Amino acid sequence: MLVRLPGVYPPQEDTWLLAGALARENLGPHSHVLDICTGTGALSMCAAAAGAGNVTAVDISRRALATTWINARLGRHSVRMMRGNLTEPVGGQFFDVIVSNPPYVPALDDVLPTRGVERAWDAGVDGRMLLDRICAQAPSMLAQSGVLLIAQSVLSGVEKTQTMLEERGLGVEIADRAEIPFGRILSARAALFEARGLIDSGQRTEEIVVIRAVR
Repeated sequence: MLVRLPGVYPPQEDTWLLAGALARENLGPHSHVLDICTGTGALSMCAAAAGAGNVTAVDISRRALATTWINARLGRHSVRMMRGNLTEPVGGQFFDVIVSNPPYVPALDDVLPTRGVERAWDAGVDGRMLLDRICAQAPSMLAQSGVLLIAQSVLSGVEKTQTMLEERGLGVEIADRAEIPFGRILSARAALFEARGLIDSGQRTEEIVVIRAVR
């Protein structure tokens, strides 16, 4: 069971879909794992529990890192926590596995929130303001045969993620997918998504995918 401080994104279906894909990777005591946008640290705990000897959790939210610290202590896991914007705190380092469940919900505009729980999901008009940066930055930080795992909604353009990663020399596949009902946030934006042509009229489910890219 994970502790979650107020304002920190709670693990949901996308988290556990990504955790399942992470569990299928070959992690050992010499594995270096990077968890970008760690939130509660759920994926960092999964990596540590699976045997990864070196786990780094990054988030821009102080509350998220405090939550991750608590969960690491409770689970008796060794996790390095670093505050910063996506890969910036670990520039120049290499990882065997990079995992990320970033904000990817299409928003009203391209002004990213700088505080509050909305930071955990708002990602610009097309939902790609963080996905694009991760696709651009993460491949160069993968060790030889390293794996990048990203969760995202089909509302945010899966094909673009695949193309960006392939352009950087990675082999890309869909590792997992699930159709889930809209939660509170997406339900409130359903009319907006319909107007933009992102969903069919009356549609109230979205498909979440886990993209696996190998160096």
